[in-house]
Amino acid sequence: MSNINPQERKEKKMSTSGNQTTNERRKFFLTIARAAGLAVLGGLTWSAFVDEVKASSLILRPPGALKEDDFLATCIKCGMCVEACPFDTLKLAKPGDNKPLGTPFFEPRDIPCYMCPDIPCVPVCPTDALDIFSVQNKEKKLDINKAQMGVAVVDDSSCIAFWGIQCDACYRACPLLGKAITVEYTKNERTGKHAFLKPIVHADVCTGCGLCEKACVTEKAAIFVLPREIALGRAGDYYIKGWDKEDEQRLEHATSKTTTTERSKDSAVDSLNSSSDMEDLLKW
Repeated sequence: MSNINPQERKEKKMSTSGNQTTNERRKFFLTIARAAGLAVLGGLTWSAFVDEVKASSLILRPPGALKEDDFLATCIKCGMCVEACPFDTLKLAKPGDNKPLGTPFFEPRDIPCYMCPDIPCVPVCPTDALDIFSVQNKEKKLDINKAQMGVAVVDDSSCIAFWGIQCDACYRACPLLGKAITVEYTKNERTGKHAFLKPIVHADVCTGCGLCEKACVTEKAAIFVLPREIALGRAGDYYIKGWDKEDEQRLEHATSKTTTTERSKDSAVDSLNSSSDMEDLLKW
């Protein structure tokens, strides 16, 4: 039997109880600290997610992609188009890419679209976010030349061809040689005996594949692909190309409306001196 007297037993019990209370307090504060840490981490993660959702609009999508808002609403981020791409051109956006998470995109300077005739990335899309009908010709056959992934834009301030240095790298790299990009020959007035070989992009033919951007010899590509909504303007329906028979056909169903504005019979001096006009001016 133990020889511990009642007083020592009481003190030992109180010491054990005190240690248990201290341990419980430590566990309590550790739990609070962990919860706070998780809350902060969750907030940062959510903030990053929101930032990615509001990502840059300068995104190049696969062939046949719907307009950006419709694409984001339709794409289920399955990655099947990425798996189908034989050149690893397509990637799924990950945190830090500044693009909507999980959506497919490509960067031409890294790996351009190599214009596969069978366009394997489009038919595998389960939701039609990549519209197969938009890359078909009149015979309902796949035609990669119908793709509108973007349009190439030339920065003539950094393109060495505009300096007078002979370069046709982008022209030669274009899969639609002599159609999407042509070379314009102009006299070099500075030297008087040389010619400029300036690349000219034809937006109505350019598919936005980015092979020109990949081939550009400058440190930062002087020709680059932008989404068509960003790169191209819009003249509106009020203007007709009279020399274009197809465009001129729009006049057949056009309606016109003549409006007239009633002109004042007062002279300019009378108008300026009228009391009502002066009162209006004083109000300002």
